[in-house]
Amino acid sequence: MNPAIAAVVALTVGATTAAAHATTLDAVRERGMLNCGVNPGLPGFSQSDDKGNWRGFDVDYCTAIAAAVLGDPARVHYVPATARDRFSLLKSGGIDVLVRNSTWTSTRDSSLGLSFVGASYYDGQGFMVKAALGKKSVRDLDGATVCVLASTTTELNLTSYFKASNMTFRPLAFEKLEETVQAYLAERCEAYSADMSSLYSMRVQQARPRDHVVLPEIISKEPLGPSVRQGDSQWFTIIRWVHFALLSAEELGVTHANIDDMAHSSNPDIRRLLGNEAEFGTGLGLDNNFAVKVIKAVGNYGEIYERNLGEGSRLKIARGLNNLWNKGGLQYAPPVR
Repeated sequence: MNPAIAAVVALTVGATTAAAHATTLDAVRERGMLNCGVNPGLPGFSQSDDKGNWRGFDVDYCTAIAAAVLGDPARVHYVPATARDRFSLLKSGGIDVLVRNSTWTSTRDSSLGLSFVGASYYDGQGFMVKAALGKKSVRDLDGATVCVLASTTTELNLTSYFKASNMTFRPLAFEKLEETVQAYLAERCEAYSADMSSLYSMRVQQARPRDHVVLPEIISKEPLGPSVRQGDSQWFTIIRWVHFALLSAEELGVTHANIDDMAHSSNPDIRRLLGNEAEFGTGLGLDNNFAVKVIKAVGNYGEIYERNLGEGSRLKIARGLNNLWNKGGLQYAPPVR
């Protein structure tokens, strides 16, 4: 090979190798803080109090990731991400991971430049109406005005559903969730359409929740879950296995309360999960006992769900599809092996 060409090739390979090592994991560890994008305010999923303390299902996922990657669940900077700016924040590097009620779709998982690590919450789109209207079904909304948040899959689903059902509707779209909800409350529209989880979250905030009825129909599949930028396979795999570790812990009966006792278990599945056998954590580039840190920080998946969304919360949303696979749900983790 010509020496000049060989030199160029060497420089190119060196630059490529250096770029490959400049991973999100490296950046997060060097910064000492995880930048986690969350919904600015969705009770049950992510909400901040007047002291800046965040809580919710998605917030617990951010906490779990920080515990796994940095060994400290408090090292999280929660970045409010609106429906319009959430993906640009992720792609630009403004956040390291997006853990917000965002639907996993083919476009977002390909040409938009994102990679969804899994479905942390299986949802579906529904409708809420004022009880006084007497509406019992979506079929009663033919010709109705429907309030919807712009720049969401919800907006697209409405058009598809009403067209397929030979019905008409008038969309009233807003850029901000607060504007959408206020328009519905002010009766500028006859129905408010969003993911069922969002509807329950909005209803529980009202002074008289029973004045609002969630109609029985679910018109779409809305798998919600964390997403990362494409091109960083290690970071993708880490976030995915934090999710799977939470599911595996629930399936194996490992909880926040019994984690210390479980560390002495002779069950090989539990021993691998907790890093007492094999190389679960080190294979990901983490401490081998990262799952122990995660469970001590937030508990297992079932505990996260119960605390924020289930019977132990204000929302009281039944597990349904979000039960484990062996309890009739869809939540399923590959084996730690």
